[in-house]
Parts: sequence; C-alpha cells; structure tokens
Amino acid sequence: MDDKEKERDTKEPLRVGVAVRKRRRALRLTLAAVSGRSGLSVPFLSQIENERARPSMRSLERVADALETTAVELLAASDTARTVDLVRAADADGLEPAAGVRPLVRGHHQLHAMEFTGDQDAGREYQHRNDEMMYVVSGSCQVEAEGRAYRLESGDALFLSGGVHHRWRAMTEDTRLLVVAVGDHIHATSEPPSPEH
Repeated sequence: MDDKEKERDTKEPLRVGVAVRKRRRALRLTLAAVSGRSGLSVPFLSQIENERARPSMRSLERVADALETTAVELLAASDTARTVDLVRAADADGLEPAAGVRPLVRGHHQLHAMEFTGDQDAGREYQHRNDEMMYVVSGSCQVEAEGRAYRLESGDALFLSGGVHHRWRAMTEDTRLLVVAVGDHIHATSEPPSPEH
C-alpha cells in the first residue's frame, strides 16, 4: 500500500447529509423551504443530503440556521462509518474553517475538540454539562471562570469542570487555542452511583 492509498484509507468520509436530512424531516420542511431560508439552491441541498456534495463550513452554517440548529450540532449528529478519523492541518475535504474555528473530531462521539485561531472573542458566557480543557498552542488568551480572570500563555492549560460558568477571548492575532470537552450528550458525573436496592 503506497502513501496515497494509506491517506485515502485513513480519511473518514463526513456524512453530514444524513444529519441534514434527518433534521429537515423532523421540522417537516421541504428542500424548497430550506432553500428559501438558506439562500442555497434546491439541487445543491439535495446533493448535500445524498452525500454527493460536501458543503463548506459557511454553507453548512447557512443550512444549520435554516434548520434552527448549529453547524456544530449537525456535525455532531453526522453518521460516521469508522472510529478512526485523521484530520490533517490542511484537510481539503470540503469543510473549510469558518472564522478561525476548526473541528478536530468529526461525527457524533463522546469527545469534542475544536481549534480556534486568530483574534477570537467568544463574547458570551458558556456553561457546559461536562468537563472541558483549554490548551494554548501559541499566543495568549484571557479566560474568566466563576468570577476569576486567568491569562493563559503558550503552553498553558486550564481545566474547567462541568457546570463552571466561563467566557474567553484571544489576546493576540497569532493565538491558537485547543478546546477539548466531553460531549454534552454524555452524562458524566463525579458522584458515585447510588446503591441498588
């Protein structure tokens, strides 16, 4: 097996079309209705749903808005065929990073990981059900958690347990922040299980 075959074998096809179709049908919308809401053509939407076209992140966000959800939720609900998925730095599979945000784990899994690059300002407070870790690859960022401010520099990591209120923003244009979290659909608690009666 040559290098090209190895690379082809490790690339996981992202089946976001399944998630798009399922969400559209749950809302009882036609392709024409989604087209009207998103500004994307019916043939293109049909190709997405039938896995014949892969949308850019911008197009996926337009579809998500039309379906009253988010691109991240559609990606999380995507049907993946394998448990091994290679995401290269210059992945050219059609999903382009939007505004410096790149998913590092695709599909519906227990673990979520995102890379944020550039001058990011989340601008709102977050509270996740499960644990999360932030790691600064380069640059620096400011994190406010439970009323306390933390400045993170390159190589610093911050752990936030589930339920912690927090917000963050990048401090420099060259900031690269890795955020890894247990998916919100997972019920992970630190409490011991109650004894069975």
